[in-house]
Amino acid sequence: GGRAARRPRVTVDSSKAKTSLEALKISLRQLHWREYPFGRRLPCDIYWHGVSFHDNNIFSGQVNKFPGMTEMVRKVTLSRAVRTMQDLFPLEYNFYPRSWILPEELPLFVEEVRMMKDSDPSWKPTFIVKPDGGCQGDGIYLIKDPSDIRQTGSIQSRPAVVQEYICKPLLVDKLKFDIRLYVLLKSLEPLEIYIAKDGLSRFCTEPYQEPTLKNLHQVFMHLTNYSLNIHSGNFIHSDSVNTGSKRTFSSILCRLSSRGADVKKLWSDIISLVIKTIIALTPELKVYYQSDIPAGKPGPTCFQILGFDILLMKNLKPMLLEVNANPSMRIEHEQELSPGVFENVPSPVDEEVKVAVIRDTLRLMDPQNKKRKDIQIKFSLGLPLVAECCSQTAGGMKDKQHKHNSLKLSLKLKFYLKLGLCQTSEHVSEANKDLLDIGPADGPEHETTRTLEPELPSLCLKQVFPKYAKQFNYLRLVDRVAALFIRFLGVKGTTKLGPTGFRTFIRNCKLSNSNFSMACVDILYIDITRRRSSMGIDHKESGMCLQAFVEAFFCLAQKKYKSLPLHQQVTSLIDFCEYQLAVLDEKR
Repeated sequence: GGRAARRPRVTVDSSKAKTSLEALKISLRQLHWREYPFGRRLPCDIYWHGVSFHDNNIFSGQVNKFPGMTEMVRKVTLSRAVRTMQDLFPLEYNFYPRSWILPEELPLFVEEVRMMKDSDPSWKPTFIVKPDGGCQGDGIYLIKDPSDIRQTGSIQSRPAVVQEYICKPLLVDKLKFDIRLYVLLKSLEPLEIYIAKDGLSRFCTEPYQEPTLKNLHQVFMHLTNYSLNIHSGNFIHSDSVNTGSKRTFSSILCRLSSRGADVKKLWSDIISLVIKTIIALTPELKVYYQSDIPAGKPGPTCFQILGFDILLMKNLKPMLLEVNANPSMRIEHEQELSPGVFENVPSPVDEEVKVAVIRDTLRLMDPQNKKRKDIQIKFSLGLPLVAECCSQTAGGMKDKQHKHNSLKLSLKLKFYLKLGLCQTSEHVSEANKDLLDIGPADGPEHETTRTLEPELPSLCLKQVFPKYAKQFNYLRLVDRVAALFIRFLGVKGTTKLGPTGFRTFIRNCKLSNSNFSMACVDILYIDITRRRSSMGIDHKESGMCLQAFVEAFFCLAQKKYKSLPLHQQVTSLIDFCEYQLAVLDEKR
């Protein structure tokens, strides 16, 4: 009940933080951690990057970006990943609007819309076109007919996604709005996901009307992007979380609850949407991860805050609009004092939500917590062995068997101590002393601070996976396909499977037979890789990417298990391949 524990200060390199710097600085002050705003020659515990994993070359510690995440959440790549899951589980993935990828699927889009109009003449759809690399509403426009797509040279160099527009959104104060929720991907393997308990609601600035040819171009009515609406004369900056053009999501939930809405079910649906979306993204992320941080080589561990943009329909069904790898963490906005003269003004709504998200992400990633857990695990593993060894020794050497058992225990204890998996009480005492740093600090690098956890509010981040893993693990089929893909990549650091690797996969899994010869295997490989290359996909380097391998795998599953639904076909083929490889490994 005496002195509070003291420990070494966690060090954070913020030199590449960019627009999230102010929120990060506040978070570090609240945690009493040490910031290095210009970098540091010695390694830091955590590196905070503003854009991507590759902002810095780092070989240790933790970094707040995953390799490949920026590429994975681009509109085209996200649509492909979700569509793969929709093919397997159409009902579970009905939270993402029907999408077509341009330019490769333009003929398909035109044909499907024509067929739907023929079958239902009263159907008058609206579509929204989103450039692949666009952000902040850049280049987005609405159309009523496929012929309205802007056929310019840029569509070839800048692909896009066209989606069905959600015409009946939930309105508050007659305005359309979306939700920005912050999601922490704490770990990829094992998968660990947290969702912030509060987010932001971003409002349009003109009363909503269903799309017509007259109002299609009114962006302040149809597009919720903050970066667009801030230029509207109707945009309201508010110091209150309950009013204005940007509010907290919790204030919207309170309002919905007062109207009798089932807010618990809404949250449950949002959690389900987030977990399912991450499950769709993880297979390809694992390929990127092993490419940038190969197993056995030094490298940092990764975590990342993602921004999920969600639209609520009139019936409170959440729909995924997009995922942001670099959600804005700015906590101020520009205010025009006089024509052309702007000033940065604090935004209380942004600060309330974003500082809590960054601070509590850091708390969850605190390297000192990991060290404490490691010591507890080592202690729990080691002490029973020490006790058993001591009791054997105390009992004397009465017979040969007793001597043999004592020798085995002694060797076992030495082995675990060598690995660092076992410690005597003296070892644990020393380790705890080192961890808590009870002694005086000797210089700024070893400055200590009293543990501040009791003074901080409870975590604003709620774990949803693995907490709800049992409900969602059956969806992780493509993860298992990705594990097969990575096994046969061969060269460390690559993301493409060559023809030899594909043949080895077929041979080792015993998938060729009299009806499907190795010549057919080569034709399948060439057909898929050539078609994707001709459509402008995977043109950077030769070989078969994960998405192409998944396509080939689905094709093989449909050949082998003809009478089953697709997800059962794929499951059966995965089980078959995993069994064959396990037998092969045992033989080796």
